[in-house]
Amino acid sequence: MLEQAPVSVGKSAVARSSNSGNILSVRTMRSISSEESVKRLSTGFTDLDDVLGGGILPGGVILMAGQPGIGKSTLLLQVSAYIARQEPVLYASGEESAGQVKLRAERLGAEKSEQLDFVSSTSADDIAATIRGGGYKLVIIDSIQTLALDEITSAPGTVSQITNSSNVIIRAAKQSGAAVVLVGHVTKEGSIAGPKVLEHLVDVVLQFEGDRYGGFKIVRAAKNRFGSTNEAAIFEMAKEGLKLVENPSAALLAERQNADGSVVLATIEGTRPLLVEIQALVNPTSFGYPKRTASGFDLNRLNLLIAVLERRTKLNLSDKDIYINVVGGLRLNDQAADLAICMAIASAAAGRRIDDGVVVFGEVGLGGEIRSVQSAERRVAEAKKLGFTQAIAPKSLAKDSFIKGVSDLRTALIDYLQK
Repeated sequence: MLEQAPVSVGKSAVARSSNSGNILSVRTMRSISSEESVKRLSTGFTDLDDVLGGGILPGGVILMAGQPGIGKSTLLLQVSAYIARQEPVLYASGEESAGQVKLRAERLGAEKSEQLDFVSSTSADDIAATIRGGGYKLVIIDSIQTLALDEITSAPGTVSQITNSSNVIIRAAKQSGAAVVLVGHVTKEGSIAGPKVLEHLVDVVLQFEGDRYGGFKIVRAAKNRFGSTNEAAIFEMAKEGLKLVENPSAALLAERQNADGSVVLATIEGTRPLLVEIQALVNPTSFGYPKRTASGFDLNRLNLLIAVLERRTKLNLSDKDIYINVVGGLRLNDQAADLAICMAIASAAAGRRIDDGVVVFGEVGLGGEIRSVQSAERRVAEAKKLGFTQAIAPKSLAKDSFIKGVSDLRTALIDYLQK
């Protein structure tokens, strides 16, 4: 009788691993302690704590990305100085020298923190070893695009370096229980530079948005394993650093002049109601093709709303240049801005204005109908708090005398644009 030949497993890594490995030790879900019992680190900014889900979680890895010069390093140095009052913090910079960071720390009043340490290094191996040492509760790395592993020959910032350096740093953070904040660069389109896997590896992705030359700056979570992604923190830059804006609605409307083309929108930024001024300017075009420009609003959405205005009302905008500006450097992603944008354009085109004390919100459909939006109660409450007396909103939301309901765009323009 012939003996059966042994089965060949091949030479590939997959084939060799088919008979290797150890059985893992598992636990029931009930036996695992909740991460919520772990004490979180407060950043010193209440709104930023809300964005993070209650503060910085030990062992968590956060990626903060934003345009150059918007204030990422400034904000993180302020957070580091605040946390260093109670816990040891390491600020690792691969972009700046110790002298450069010291100048910023003196401006922010952070140079006196005894537990705030600094190191200038671009070695991911060295920084990971320092994190594994367990001497720090928070580590700031500015930035992940400057780090490199010794075993990889490619330049810092390449896909392989970013991916592998991130993995090494994240493993060190999970082993030691230290929270790590990675600063990320962005491309000219505004997306985070490097491989998309970087966003998947980390626990929280924060987007730092706004105008770096002035206006408000907003931090919101694009991803958050430890909390909601519906919160937002609104900052403004001062001489002593970034500070929270306590009443952004009042600040945005402080210098408003009620002229044609000016409409106050009741919007929602995260979960916070906010009143912001929408400005429109309509001029006869000097060339054959009319120009449409939007600052703080999606240009494709603007073109759609202009088409609805022309088709569903008697306005002729085909030979007009149209400019839209959202005051304060904010960028609107709220569909409820549609009605305010349309009324601002119509107001500027007809030379008519909206009455004082009126706020506007509502989504506009392609048929010119005004559709309901979320969080109407909070929008109305914010308007009342600042002294507004009336809201132009979808008819389905008109539950009291404060809201003047409109069912379609044509009705809104006829009834509420005054001479």
